[in-house]
Amino acid sequence: MASDDLKSQVQAQFGAHAQGYVESKTHAQGAELTRLVELAQPQADWRTLDVATGGGHTALTFSRYVQHSIAYDLTFPMLQAARQFIQAQGASHVIFANGDAENLPFASGTFQLVTCRIAAHHFPDVFKFVQACYRVLAQGGLLLVQDQVLPDNKPAAQYVDAFETLRDPSHNRAYDEYEWRGMLLDADFSVEHSEIILKRHELLPWAQRLGCTPTRIERLQVLLLQAPDRVKNWMLPEYAGTAYATFCNRHIIIAGRKN
Repeated sequence: MASDDLKSQVQAQFGAHAQGYVESKTHAQGAELTRLVELAQPQADWRTLDVATGGGHTALTFSRYVQHSIAYDLTFPMLQAARQFIQAQGASHVIFANGDAENLPFASGTFQLVTCRIAAHHFPDVFKFVQACYRVLAQGGLLLVQDQVLPDNKPAAQYVDAFETLRDPSHNRAYDEYEWRGMLLDADFSVEHSEIILKRHELLPWAQRLGCTPTRIERLQVLLLQAPDRVKNWMLPEYAGTAYATFCNRHIIIAGRKN
């Protein structure tokens, strides 16, 4: 899909389901938010940028520790939902900005920390996003990304990615850990940390959050039931084919330092 077409699809998809992402337990909760803070060690005088902020949960979390925080998103209705959510929590010093993850409209060396959580798989050009983050970070600044990660077996990776795309057509692609490391190193980051976390989802609410039809949900069930062994070992499905079906996807948390 062409870059502009994919971005338009992302805007349509997330504009229609913005409030669902504010309320999503996957995005709002999880020990990884605490883990991101532990890895970043934010300081009171920092300026931070949360790219593709979605419901605003990461921006809100870091705003409690830093001087200036910007929540940035391509989809304006999503940004409005994030603003309402964050301001309802009493955080008055978060700034909201609308724009593209691959073309960050900020001066070079502006931020001590750039975060991006559960979003990069929607970007048409993730390496361009990584390069943009390098530019806007100050010397010694940190890029901290959490996103879906794929197994390093190509057929299994393609199957897992197809499952994600069936649920969400605005999903462009995810990457394996080796690819993430390569992108950060090629953009001149040093890779300071990388870990994989496991997240279990209930299939029905996971699919319904993006308005999946009963037919599409049935196809997702079939993919779980028919998954090859390598895929099953990665996704760990339980109760596939029933209303109680669950599965796991895996996320990478990776940190790159601008030296």
